[in-house]
Amino acid sequence: MSFIITLIAALFVFSAVIAIHEFGHFAVAKLCGIQVNEFSIGMGPVLWKKHCKGTQYSLRALPVGGFVALEGEESPESRQAESARGEQETQQEAQQPDHPQGCPLNEAPVWQRALVMLAGAVMNFVLGFVVLVILLAADGEPITSKIVYAVDEGALCGQTGLQAGDEVIAVNGRRCFVANDVIYELVRTEQYRADFTVLRDGQKVELKNVQFDTWTDDRGQVHMDLGFSVYGIRKTPLNVLREAGNSVLYYGRIVFTSLADLVRGRESINNLSGPVGIVSAIGQAASYGWQDLLELLALITINLGIFNLLPFPALDGGKVVFLLIEGITGHPVPEKLQGGLTVATFALLFGLMIFATFNDILRLFTGAV
Repeated sequence: MSFIITLIAALFVFSAVIAIHEFGHFAVAKLCGIQVNEFSIGMGPVLWKKHCKGTQYSLRALPVGGFVALEGEESPESRQAESARGEQETQQEAQQPDHPQGCPLNEAPVWQRALVMLAGAVMNFVLGFVVLVILLAADGEPITSKIVYAVDEGALCGQTGLQAGDEVIAVNGRRCFVANDVIYELVRTEQYRADFTVLRDGQKVELKNVQFDTWTDDRGQVHMDLGFSVYGIRKTPLNVLREAGNSVLYYGRIVFTSLADLVRGRESINNLSGPVGIVSAIGQAASYGWQDLLELLALITINLGIFNLLPFPALDGGKVVFLLIEGITGHPVPEKLQGGLTVATFALLFGLMIFATFNDILRLFTGAV
């Protein structure tokens, strides 16, 4: 039964984040007058299709994600290979005289092509924002603020500078958008101390070397004791929207920080998770309830949006870089160079995915976290 729940939850999450991403490309392409040959929900064999205004809308057998096929998106060689795989019928029907035609992607202005490439990631952020609004609205608790309500008597953080009424603006120089930002930065601190920037009586105050008490559990692990509590914020539509927007920034920065920690060696590459690890996390979240599943969905869709904006040739961000070069120089980056860089990046990403999947399987069998 748990396997079925995990499977359904994983299909729901993956389909949502990929389909909304592809819908972003589709919608902006349509708005820019670019020919969309096909917009598909799902992958694999076609179960249902309908042609409307030059575009084939299809539902496919495998309920994972989807794709959008834009005229002029691929090189001539790629389009020939696509036709050989059975897509020629779609191209021919889309080109019938009675169907309105848009321009090929490669003939659209550079700024329109860039918008099409960016739209997928933007829609991932929109999905994350909407999910977070739903979660905040459904939660019966007040919104957690960053304003200190009280400092525990004798707490080390109070003795080293923190006071009731302080509104935390930043920890260790990193701006805190939501209360979870404060917790996240404190968890990352070394020696249980941190620099705070707070708003006190309307003035910005720098608190250097704020220290925290610790306690040790039965297994000998040391934990930080915050030693302070914060105010709750009354829920209003505006407060919910503001908190959801700030939470998108919070999740986004977690992704960037994790990547930076990986590059700097602060986090081990062995901690990378691939598809198996993600599915396992989705199954665990689903077992806790729909709120936990939606929260993980928000994190994954924001993660996907940011990852796609990285300036790697195989990703949307890399395509935008090529377009920026074309816009500045007036000449497109040679197709062979683009193709070579894209293949090399795909090989690197595929290698990382294989490595991460191996780690996931190893953790499943050994029970390591």
